Amino acid sequence: MSRYLAYWSSIALLLASLLLALRWPGWAWVAAVAAVLVAVGTRDLLQRHSTLRRNYPLLAHFRYGLESIGPEMRQYFIEGDTAEVPFSRQQRALVYQRAKSVSDVRPFGSQQGVYDVDYEWLNHSMAPSAIESHDFRIMIGGGSAQPYDASVFSISAMSFGSLSPNAIRALNAGAKAGGFYHDTGEGSISSYHREHGGDLVWEIGSGYFGCRDANGRFSEEVFAANATAPQVKMVELKLSQGAKPGKGGMLPGAKVTAEIAAARGVPVGVDCISPARHSAFSTPTGLLRFVARMRELSGGKPAGFKLAIGHPWEWFGIARGMLETGVLPDFIVVDGAEGGTGAAPAEFIDHVGLPMHEALMLVHNTLVGLNLRERVRLGAAGRITSAFDIARTMAMGADWCNSGRGFMFATGCIQAQSCHNDQCPTGVATQDPSRWRHLDVADKGERVRRYHDNTLRALRDLLAAAGLEHPQQLGPEHILRRVTPTEIRSLAALYRFLEPGELLHGAPEHAVFKAFWAEARSDSFAPPERIRRLRDTKSR
Repeated sequence: MSRYLAYWSSIALLLASLLLALRWPGWAWVAAVAAVLVAVGTRDLLQRHSTLRRNYPLLAHFRYGLESIGPEMRQYFIEGDTAEVPFSRQQRALVYQRAKSVSDVRPFGSQQGVYDVDYEWLNHSMAPSAIESHDFRIMIGGGSAQPYDASVFSISAMSFGSLSPNAIRALNAGAKAGGFYHDTGEGSISSYHREHGGDLVWEIGSGYFGCRDANGRFSEEVFAANATAPQVKMVELKLSQGAKPGKGGMLPGAKVTAEIAAARGVPVGVDCISPARHSAFSTPTGLLRFVARMRELSGGKPAGFKLAIGHPWEWFGIARGMLETGVLPDFIVVDGAEGGTGAAPAEFIDHVGLPMHEALMLVHNTLVGLNLRERVRLGAAGRITSAFDIARTMAMGADWCNSGRGFMFATGCIQAQSCHNDQCPTGVATQDPSRWRHLDVADKGERVRRYHDNTLRALRDLLAAAGLEHPQQLGPEHILRRVTPTEIRSLAALYRFLEPGELLHGAPEHAVFKAFWAEARSDSFAPPERIRRLRDTKSR
């Protein structure tokens, strides 16, 4: 009967307090509280949805309450400073310190396990260099009419709708002040993106938001009207994203406000659907021609695409299309499976897509092997917050890096992981005006600028320590990794990096290229014949 102790006790308290209230009116408050407890317990016993509540009236609610604050309890009281779930307290603290321009130095030695497997570091030089400026830049679209001189560290794709109006304002204000770009995400360009005039990369997704006709198809006229705006510096076609590659999405009609509808070009109050695949093309060469058309319609601005790598033959088909047609994107952004600023189904966020390191190296190796690497710039995104993250990613083949959650932290995100329920406590990832209106745009915009600036200052110091002048000089030989307690390898020794033009002479001694390069097709995303036959045997 101990299971019912709380319920019977509340009944006894109610009866006793009612009797006492007849003589001492102050007990009426106790009776009111006891009545509420009795009502909740009685409801628990009568309902049939939850067995736990029927077996443990009242007590079950304590369990639910503790469960609801479990993530916060673990984050603040249990997890270690270096436990990345998904970002460690140490990583978040570094962003906050740099966003506020307070000291980020640490006393008494590293908290990292320097003898643990997978520990990584940058080798330094006996002859450090002196670098005056930390404003490292990379020219994108050098052969186009309007090339863009981009910072090596910018804001990754996050849509208005996923982020609040004031978060978008703050991010763009910081980008404007700091001279780096702000990717719009596939939710298109809202009025909040335009307020401060910061550089924009306009991302076009499968829903063609901001460039669609009444039937949801791509509209060249509407696209050109937005893409030629001076604030738009590059146009980016999103094939897939790290958080949920291969899956579309839907914004319920109840959330499609007038502002979101205006930005996306959809009706107010109607379900807003992002299909899982594009309707404007269906083959690798069709994709490349679509990107080339985006460049033309934008007035010669750099045009490229973003993707998370899945089936390798599909990426190889795109690469073959580049080689066979000569039609090249100005840039490619590789999104890792560890990325994702919004919410996604658990299976997708945990088990779909290639992590950024391997995805980036596959794309980089392919372009090197085709002698196309110098003509196509590579960006990369996936859990990047520090200068070392940037250095390591550029050493693995990237020309620049994007960060989404890093800049969310700079605007005040505390990793409450409430991005999906409209209850973000800091007003960053919510459309609830009672929450986002308290996010101070001027203050958070300055924090965004300072985070970018101080991170690049740290990158400059790392490069100087290594005897380098620019992050483009970084290579896999500069990053060391402990692979066993007694063995160390550079990334150059751990991974197979192709020589320029190596793919032009057949598949190299590299497992993925040997398995899929020869059978990849530029006219189809379909799997190779042997893969189809294997699938057929499994379906019988």
